[in-house]
Amino acid sequence: METADFTKLIPSLKELAKKKFSTVPDQYVCSDQDPPIQSNTTSLPQVPVIDLSKLLSEDANGPELEKLDLACKEWGFFQLINHGVNIELVENVKRGAHELFDLTMEEKKKLWQKPGDMEGFGQMQLQVSENKQQLEWVDRFYIFTLPKHLRKPHLFPNIPLPFRDHLETYCVEMRQLAIKVIDLIAKALGMDSKDIKDSFGIGGQSMRINYYPPCPQPEHVIGLKAHTDNSTLTILLQVDETEGLEIKKDGMWVPAKPLPNAFVISIGDVMEIITNGMYQSTEHRATVNSQKERISIATFYGPEWDGSIGPAASIVTPQTPPLFKTVSVADYYTGFLSGQYPKKSYIDLMRIQNNNDGGS
Repeated sequence: METADFTKLIPSLKELAKKKFSTVPDQYVCSDQDPPIQSNTTSLPQVPVIDLSKLLSEDANGPELEKLDLACKEWGFFQLINHGVNIELVENVKRGAHELFDLTMEEKKKLWQKPGDMEGFGQMQLQVSENKQQLEWVDRFYIFTLPKHLRKPHLFPNIPLPFRDHLETYCVEMRQLAIKVIDLIAKALGMDSKDIKDSFGIGGQSMRINYYPPCPQPEHVIGLKAHTDNSTLTILLQVDETEGLEIKKDGMWVPAKPLPNAFVISIGDVMEIITNGMYQSTEHRATVNSQKERISIATFYGPEWDGSIGPAASIVTPQTPPLFKTVSVADYYTGFLSGQYPKKSYIDLMRIQNNNDGGS
């Protein structure tokens, strides 16, 4: 069982990588991962591409909505194009992400994680066994963004300008985009849109900016270990054209090739619970390479802290009983952050056991 340790501060990987060593330090070696993809990626299935402008303009139950439904059911992922987010804003945010990781260590220390806290620069250390710690090949900057009263006063206000202003606008744009996509998901499933909106309230949002430096032995490390997101919906901006995101599909790792002016949307564990398993979260990971750095910005959208998480009432019937428990949002995330659960995903503990088949 792996647990996250927030008490130990991790040094900057970008600074470490500047030493130009040829062998990866032991604490970054990941020996239990699936090997990187070696085959011709053109022969692999491609992540579905969904056009938001078509979704918003077509009649009810049109072909693009059917594509969205299929993408969510079969992949749990899709690339979203013609999304309506201002391209100049997106480019400014990309530039700001690069500048954030280019700050001097003196400047970064003002934004570094504090012991016991997950926000700021740094990464959590994974306790793989009693005597072994595991680090991923990534530097992160993680921050709660919305609602504003949850922001740490030493973090968001100290993000350098103009990135702070661009990020402020981007936060609002991502929330509006998430709400649009969630409304369309409800439509695709025939759910009552009010039902799903009531599950969220005003909603909560956080962001994680990931920096993956080149690695001399990329086959021995992992950028982000295989996982599902504990959000409702994740919106990923691939800042560069460098590949790295891989999605598990039918037992294979499929690369999500960066598309111009696109976001990668993924179904999170909370959405799987709300849809009563009709849409499922999908394992994904980040790999690295020996030549190029890679940056991505993940925006996580979820329910407000005072609400509850459980299957939506409009899709629970005698024929389709609830597959998951309903719990408070606070209890759900407290349990998740504890790391004290035996299976790969915390969602497994939310399942209602069925005496007829041993589990759902």
